[in-house]
Amino acid sequence: MVSNQYLFIVFLSLLITWVSPGHASPLSDTLSTPIPSESISLSAPTALSAGAPSSTATAPPDPDRNKYFHEPGGDDLLHHYDARFFQRIVSDEERRDTLQHLIRAYFLTFDYLGIETWIAHGTLLAWYWNGRILPWDWDLDTQVTDEGLRLLGKHYNQTYYDYEVGDGQPKRRYYLDVNSWSWQRDRGDGANIIDARFISVDNGLFVDITGLSEVYPETEPGIIMCKNNHRYRLRDIFPLRHTYFEGVKAKVPFSYVPILTEEYSDAALVRTEFQGHQWDMHSQEWIKLPDEQEVLQGDDGSHPDSSSKEDGAYA
Repeated sequence: MVSNQYLFIVFLSLLITWVSPGHASPLSDTLSTPIPSESISLSAPTALSAGAPSSTATAPPDPDRNKYFHEPGGDDLLHHYDARFFQRIVSDEERRDTLQHLIRAYFLTFDYLGIETWIAHGTLLAWYWNGRILPWDWDLDTQVTDEGLRLLGKHYNQTYYDYEVGDGQPKRRYYLDVNSWSWQRDRGDGANIIDARFISVDNGLFVDITGLSEVYPETEPGIIMCKNNHRYRLRDIFPLRHTYFEGVKAKVPFSYVPILTEEYSDAALVRTEFQGHQWDMHSQEWIKLPDEQEVLQGDDGSHPDSSSKEDGAYA
């Protein structure tokens, strides 16, 4: 018999044959090229125990009673793990592998659940360059509507999902957890600006999920925002554009270029050297430079450094 925390456990077996995605080059108006040879098989969910899914999350113990999500530490590395599943700081290779499969499983899972979601912040900038995660990134950012957030909390909170690549590797498990403070749509004390997480059970790396709401409809109609005060016009987000990210179907905001330049500056869309990497036009990839050639970030802050995300802040 499982504990109350695990009342509703869902298995999703996702069989993926990976083929490198095509993507528009920077500043192109076209979208990512679909992958015709991609094959995805999704099994029906199976409830492993009786009872309805929990609609109220249980926060991990911590002296800070107001904060729901907790990390094992506040530095640039430890801050990118969920404390409940953290075991050790992973290698760069394991980090890249975890994040790649994490975002694939995320989009496949949300598509199966019928919850609309899209790429945001540093992850959106990564998509813009080549449809893949930035090689120096430590976590991932997505957004949902406030209605989507309510559905997650009501029907799918604290559920587990299994993902299988189909290449002989063991299944990977993910935990979907909705913040108990997700109902609060203003910033509050700033401790709970992340509304939900999709977490790798293996090591604690995660996707940060934030909801967008029309917080002040009387004074700011048509303006939607997250709890970290990122503001958008409805027409900047919708209709969402269909694309591919890390080889699976995904969505991005309609006006993604203005959104990126507002958040990161114009230079972020053209700068070709950052975080010890250089953009290679031929391969359409960020190539790591030898240590002695690493280029330091300029004072203009023109590119996101996802590894320096503060509590609940974005890359």
